[in-house]
Amino acid sequence: MSTPNGFPQHSGACVTQSTEGGAVQDLHAKKAGRAAKKEAGGNGLLSFEDCPSVGTSLNETLKLLPGELKANMKIKSITPRPPRKPRLERAASLDEKSWRRWRRFRTSQESLTDPNETSSSNGSLQEASLSPLIRGRASPCQQDSLHSSPDASEDASPVGKSRGGTSDLGKRASEISSAFGGLLRGKAFVGGKPRLSQIVPARPLPPMELNVASHTLRTAHRIDSDYMDYRHYSQHKFGRVSSSLSDTRLHGNGMVYDNCSTESMKSTFSLLTPIRSKDVRSRSYLEGSLLASGALLGAEELSRYFPDRNIGIFVATWNMQGQKELPVNLDDFLLPTDPDYAQDMYVIGVQEGCPDRREWEIRLQETLGPHYVMLYSAAHGVLYMSVFIRRDLIWFCSEVEYATVTTRIVSQIKTKGALGICFTFFGTSFLFITSHFTSGDSKVNERKLDYNKTIQTLTLPKNVPDTNPYRSSSSDVTTRFDEVFWFGDFNFRLNKDRETVDSILNQNPDTDVSKLLAYDQLTSEMSRGSIFKGFQEADIHFRPSYKFDIGKDSYDTTSKQRTPSYTDRVVYRSRYRDDIHAVKYSSCPVIKTSDHRPVFALFRVKVRPGRDNIPLAAGQFDRELYLIGIKRRITRELQKRQEQKDQKSSSICSIS
Repeated sequence: MSTPNGFPQHSGACVTQSTEGGAVQDLHAKKAGRAAKKEAGGNGLLSFEDCPSVGTSLNETLKLLPGELKANMKIKSITPRPPRKPRLERAASLDEKSWRRWRRFRTSQESLTDPNETSSSNGSLQEASLSPLIRGRASPCQQDSLHSSPDASEDASPVGKSRGGTSDLGKRASEISSAFGGLLRGKAFVGGKPRLSQIVPARPLPPMELNVASHTLRTAHRIDSDYMDYRHYSQHKFGRVSSSLSDTRLHGNGMVYDNCSTESMKSTFSLLTPIRSKDVRSRSYLEGSLLASGALLGAEELSRYFPDRNIGIFVATWNMQGQKELPVNLDDFLLPTDPDYAQDMYVIGVQEGCPDRREWEIRLQETLGPHYVMLYSAAHGVLYMSVFIRRDLIWFCSEVEYATVTTRIVSQIKTKGALGICFTFFGTSFLFITSHFTSGDSKVNERKLDYNKTIQTLTLPKNVPDTNPYRSSSSDVTTRFDEVFWFGDFNFRLNKDRETVDSILNQNPDTDVSKLLAYDQLTSEMSRGSIFKGFQEADIHFRPSYKFDIGKDSYDTTSKQRTPSYTDRVVYRSRYRDDIHAVKYSSCPVIKTSDHRPVFALFRVKVRPGRDNIPLAAGQFDRELYLIGIKRRITRELQKRQEQKDQKSSSICSIS
């Protein structure tokens, strides 16, 4: 005898017919489920001494699956609640998606179907759901029910017939997935509206990553800073707080959760560090304090731009010999190819400069490009000095001061003397001096007098306070600054005749000039301590910079036959040991418009934080020079491209 739902009746009937309505059926179903769990024990098997009723939900059946399968499926009831933390949820597996789709469809069927037809419709669903979900040892009730009903055995899927493979988790998951697909395609919806069958792939899908959220979704959900204290959470999550302008700054302040959110923040905010309103209200900025969080020249601001607190400085000297003609290209001079990056500061000193000083400065600006501005420029007769700095760093410079010294009073044109420029960058004071000492092979004492007069007469600094007055001396200007660079045409020669020097140069065509330096006057005087006390010079590995025939690589071929010498030099000193590190020291043999070759040096200089009580330059620079140089730079590039275009389009005709 069969019930209206299609299950036969037995003495220990699995399906209990009740005339008291759906409430009684639900009560029996719960009792039957609890009894089945007690008898199954820890084996994870379903036994049917008191089998669940037809109205038993799929959740009650799935609770009897092995613990390892339940851990992967994580079937939970969804309860709306406010979000605790912004996090990326794990993507649902294929089995979970199929089960959820089946549950939604069943709920809609129960709500849309007529109550009089509920028994037949639910019966078909339960009939199809029992076969794929019962595994392992079936109870006698189950075996009798399945063998005595031919319809039930025919409708059962092959999954229901299998008895083994209880330890194979992947096999069970695929069986459940195919069973749910069978529910959507099979007789589970007999009597309902026609539905499209589910598309099942011919082969198993590849495993999916847990984090399948797209990049767009992750960046679309920004964190609201008013929601909770994200600073504590981000520090606990990432374990780092950085003070740079990079993405780590945003992580450390708790503004964003991950890199994707950082990119979203960049599209909304500027690159400037966000400032909280409560920080502004606290009024914690202490004037002149090194530790104040908002100090313009303080340690925090310095670390933002220079995490290692070292800047790159380019220092060059060139005796132009008063030539009107300037080199066509200054790239090899200002932008050598050896270092990969340009420097933060460029200081160029010129002796016997060209008549048009403004044109020289425009050429410098044109070569360095829009990333640099001229902080200051000064002249003393034909002595020129120009200081260029990166545009982003101009706010951290103090007022610039300069002073001059004349060593040849008789001459109306000031060709010999010194020019000094000083300023403070963050908390480090700099002094740059370019000089042109007395010329002549044997006038060593006159050159030492020029040096002594310069350090005693150069009145710097004026308004900018000394960073360490306790280590300063009123008789030596170089002791009143942290970092000092002195460069120019010092006119010290080689104490050797021309023939000997030429033979040494011919024997060592490479850069081995150690034999020549043994006759160098400046090296000898510095070792004695009679000049440039406390100064150092990097190792020399280039050929003498003086004296060349103009436009040629040969040394003086005139009747005077002057001895090649290292007249153009760059020396440096520091208040603190190992603050200045010489990176490169060389000459530029490409520029041949003068009898001197330009000499330059690259340095890495340590910078210290400063106080906000010094007079600042307020971002001032030569804007007119900047615009002219950039305009000329663009014009030259357009002309170059047009010439290349005309050259490609031109043709040569030959007449025979």
